[in-house]
Amino acid sequence: MQEFLRILEIQAVLLIYLLVGAMCQKRGILDKSSREGLTALLLRVTLPCMVFKSFDQDITPEQLIEVSQMLIIAFIISTLSTILGKLLYRKQPFEKRSVLEYGTLISNCACAGLPMVSSAYGPTGLLYGAIFVIPTRIFMWSAGVSMFTKSDWRTSVKKVLFNPSIIAVELGLLYMFFPIPIPLPIDTAISKMGDATAPMSMIIIGAILADIDPRTVLDKLILGASGIRLIAIPLAVLAFMRLLGMGELSTQVSVIMTGMPVASTTALLAQQYGADYTFASKCVFVSTVLSLITIPLLSLLL
Repeated sequence: MQEFLRILEIQAVLLIYLLVGAMCQKRGILDKSSREGLTALLLRVTLPCMVFKSFDQDITPEQLIEVSQMLIIAFIISTLSTILGKLLYRKQPFEKRSVLEYGTLISNCACAGLPMVSSAYGPTGLLYGAIFVIPTRIFMWSAGVSMFTKSDWRTSVKKVLFNPSIIAVELGLLYMFFPIPIPLPIDTAISKMGDATAPMSMIIIGAILADIDPRTVLDKLILGASGIRLIAIPLAVLAFMRLLGMGELSTQVSVIMTGMPVASTTALLAQQYGADYTFASKCVFVSTVLSLITIPLLSLLL
């Protein structure tokens, strides 16, 4: 119950950020151009800062082994999620099939998941989450993009290698094993910019969702896909982690990260590659709203 109340409190704070973003959108404080600028700032600056700071801690050999195991498990989860999406939605037309497959594979585990596990489980939880998200980033720019269009492998490799969050993980690992004193002003600046990730990410998502009419989202296909993303996959991950006898923290982080809603990039890619952008936006909207309920409920099982 204590875990449930802690997650519920965090969700309440994130909901406030979400509502602020929606209000800013409705009142014209944010528009499409400013949202794109803030999203770029989030993905290229504040999120990498938060990821890098997660490595600024001592880690035991046992935790290092557990993190390595989590990385392998995260690759397995991404692979199985890819197969699941292709099996479930193979009969849907391309405009919706690509959206549903991508939404099954890619959750909002970076922008929403990392701030969540950071708030709930502290620096060590954030470290576990930063490692867990690596396969998601790799699959996003390979299998994920290929769901919308034929993906050139050279372009995919380049996007993975030069993704700011992946670079932050690489630098963070180097810093962890070969610590070099960072000047206090730089260290403080990195820490404070990383702290801005949670409110900024939810404000951006709230602004995006404000454009959706809630009366148009009651679609059985969207609700079913949201159920798979928010309930079926994390429950399967929970059973898998328990079966393997994984530690409590790694299990908690894995379940929370896989229980995140459909990634907002789903709508962006749908718009870019000629899929159903409106349908994709509704998938993001419904799964995000429902996740405010499902994530605290999942925490009762952890």
